[in-house]
Amino acid sequence: MVVGLSGGVDSSVSAFLLKKAGYDVIGVSMKIWDGSARGLGKRHSCYGPEELEDIQDARRVCEILEIPFFEIDLIEEYKKIVLEYFKSEYLRGRTPNPCVRCNQMIKFKALLEKVESIEIDFDYFATGHYARVEYIPERNRFILKKGIDERRDQSYFLFGLSQRQLSRILFPLGNYKKEQVRKIAKEAGLDVHDKEESQDFYGGDYRELLNVIPSSGPILDRYGRVLGKHKGIWNYTIGQRKGLGIQSEKPLYVIDIDPDRNAVIVGEEKDLYREEFFASDINWIAIDKLESPIEAKVKIRYKSDETDCTIIPITEDRVLVRFREPQRAVTPGQASVFYDGDIVIGGGIIED
Repeated sequence: MVVGLSGGVDSSVSAFLLKKAGYDVIGVSMKIWDGSARGLGKRHSCYGPEELEDIQDARRVCEILEIPFFEIDLIEEYKKIVLEYFKSEYLRGRTPNPCVRCNQMIKFKALLEKVESIEIDFDYFATGHYARVEYIPERNRFILKKGIDERRDQSYFLFGLSQRQLSRILFPLGNYKKEQVRKIAKEAGLDVHDKEESQDFYGGDYRELLNVIPSSGPILDRYGRVLGKHKGIWNYTIGQRKGLGIQSEKPLYVIDIDPDRNAVIVGEEKDLYREEFFASDINWIAIDKLESPIEAKVKIRYKSDETDCTIIPITEDRVLVRFREPQRAVTPGQASVFYDGDIVIGGGIIED
């Protein structure tokens, strides 16, 4: 059993619970920071200078639990798969979710391939995510479910996992609440029990990662009239109100970003609402494929509430999502995840 350790309380307690259950546990931590980030001190993050401390914390947890520990270098893989994707999406005027891509391509793929390449033998891979995996014999499928702690549920970030990946995954914390996890860590003598959580994938200003020359362009209203100038479309996201630098009798919000014209489009709050959107790069979990429209609930960002919708198949890799009630600030590049109760049906990336 390999456990992915971030140096935080959640993954540490996962390792503790699995060892207590009788598993032969091996701890591994990813090394992804290349030393170039400058976002130290703003907030604890997955990618940045805090990684050095996190890996040391993970190593110390393994010493306490008396289990082997390995540090796995994934700097180049992370740069190519996550950081370049992050940069290209922002330069296209989109707002990506790097955590979704990291889970799908790095944490649950590249990391395990690297572990296997150094001849570490294991049957299962566990992490500290608040989610659950179950096998349903009558469907002959593994399904992904929300963690019981609704405030901590992380199923949204895991919709991209394949059946093969899910077949090897354990989420020991899926049936726990955060308060219980911290209590277990304290009672087990793990000094990370009160450690600050990572709040984002990067603790500094995102523009530090883009490393591009500022490129100004017009801020337009819905009718194409120039209202001002922006300092690069990557500085803006759908729904943004602050920092526009333009005067108006009514509050204005970013309602669209047009990379072809290098333009930011603004309008009133009512212009932010959408009745439907297209999503692509679809991954189904609870079903093999979608052959006809279904009713479900959808989350269009991690911190948004689920809302009722109809999912209409267009192609195998693309759907139309129609809301029952118009929704605010549907943002291209973000993940849209479909739910049936606590079961993740699947999800995809919101299109322009």
